[in-house]
Amino acid sequence: MRYEQIPISELIVSNLNARKDLQAGQEDSGIAELAASIREKGLLSPLVVRQVSEGRFEVLAGQRRFRACQQIGFDRVPCLVRDNVEDSEAVALSFIENVHRADMNPLDKAKALKALFERYGSYERAAKETAWSVTTVRKYIRLLDLPEELQLKIGTSEGPGGVAALAKLATTFSGNQAIEVYEKISGFKRSIQEEILKRSGGDISRVGDLVEQAMEGAFNARFCGGTFRCEIIREVIQGKVSKSDFLELVEEVAESSDSELSEASLRKAAKDFWQALARK
Repeated sequence: MRYEQIPISELIVSNLNARKDLQAGQEDSGIAELAASIREKGLLSPLVVRQVSEGRFEVLAGQRRFRACQQIGFDRVPCLVRDNVEDSEAVALSFIENVHRADMNPLDKAKALKALFERYGSYERAAKETAWSVTTVRKYIRLLDLPEELQLKIGTSEGPGGVAALAKLATTFSGNQAIEVYEKISGFKRSIQEEILKRSGGDISRVGDLVEQAMEGAFNARFCGGTFRCEIIREVIQGKVSKSDFLELVEEVAESSDSELSEASLRKAAKDFWQALARK
């Protein structure tokens, strides 16, 4: 890797860049605002690029900064030039830079993760490359199984909980049925959406009754409430919750709560807790 001041005319955005929707979540901090900040304070972080031909460099990380510098009219920008970067590594570099940004469109994340999965042929390897859990990688990739009409509804406002619910929808229903079910459950909070989908068993004829039950508050006791009360514990003790379902629930809650626990620590604690409750 080497540091260079590269003419902006020699830079192009890589089509492998994980971030496609530059406007997602940018109502308060768009490219124009970023350009104003760079004009005042300078470009504090260099772009990460790879050389693709003589006098031609692809921007792998720093796409918004590059666009902002173009708006300002910079002649040259500071860059870190990475040598011998394969396509899969280029996707990973771009993804890692953006993955923790709340304003990255979930579909961009899903497409980048799918590219890594297809490159390596393994969810585990894709997770390792991006420092995400296998469960999370699978959930995002499932979003791409949704009908296009529903994919267009996915935005940063969905948040981690929304991604989990939509991923569950994608694995439970497909095509027009997925659209119909989404319209029936979209008004509920994400945890209730997931419960309706789970209890439906993929049978659309059951969704209407489940929606009515949810409207009457039948599922509220299924989830934690109050300081020391959580009905999920009772269901584990009664054998109504499988180990895999409990581990997935713990991971989803940790992700939506921005837990800093490592995946290994989280799963070990969840396994120990489940085994203590289930006495197995």
